[in-house]
Amino acid sequence: MQTRALDSDIIGVGSYTAPEAARLLKTAPLNVNRWLRGYTYKRDDAVRQVPPLWTAQHANVEEHLEIGFRDLIELRFVKAFLDAGVGLLAIRNCLEYAQDCAGEDRPFSTLRFQTDGRTIFLESIERVGDAKMLDLKKKQYVFKQVIDRTFKDLDIEDDAVARWRPFNGKKSIVIDPARSFGQPIASDFGVPTIALAQAVEAEGSVEDVARIYDVPVSVVRDAVQFENDLKRAA
Repeated sequence: MQTRALDSDIIGVGSYTAPEAARLLKTAPLNVNRWLRGYTYKRDDAVRQVPPLWTAQHANVEEHLEIGFRDLIELRFVKAFLDAGVGLLAIRNCLEYAQDCAGEDRPFSTLRFQTDGRTIFLESIERVGDAKMLDLKKKQYVFKQVIDRTFKDLDIEDDAVARWRPFNGKKSIVIDPARSFGQPIASDFGVPTIALAQAVEAEGSVEDVARIYDVPVSVVRDAVQFENDLKRAA
């Protein structure tokens, strides 16, 4: 049984456990596990199985859920849609239709979805034909806003999301699967944001940490603020 993704599998793909992904997405690890491992529930004395939304990039890790960068970005869209009031069933239907349209297992993090996401969403609702789903058509402007807002701090290369700038879209901090296994780092310096934040806590001085790591004071401050924002959301 493989207990953690091998380094050779992580390079360029990124690696996050459910708690690590949940921290970055500002949600509960239980949600990440339910979305990508599925879950069961009981109704009318029958146990029902809800499958995962898709298969994680590191599906060969069996002991726990481990996901890749593209999984992380897809889940970020799932959470954004849920936060906007779109139900999980509607999201699942949209995902399946978008997979067909984009020819991708992870379609939300593609250029095609950035340009055609609203249309794909509406067409997926029409395909289902459920009256409750059709009510969502009245919220189509909300869906477009979610797509536009979520793509605002993402960098696309080769028709897919390549990087996430998670601190208000600023370029000082980046999540890049090709660097540091996809952990948040100071963009131009490669130092993990958590290392900078912990160093400031230990040293008691942003200026001293900037000097120790040879990183601008402004970048250290951004790293501290970013890590503090994640803590507050936990």
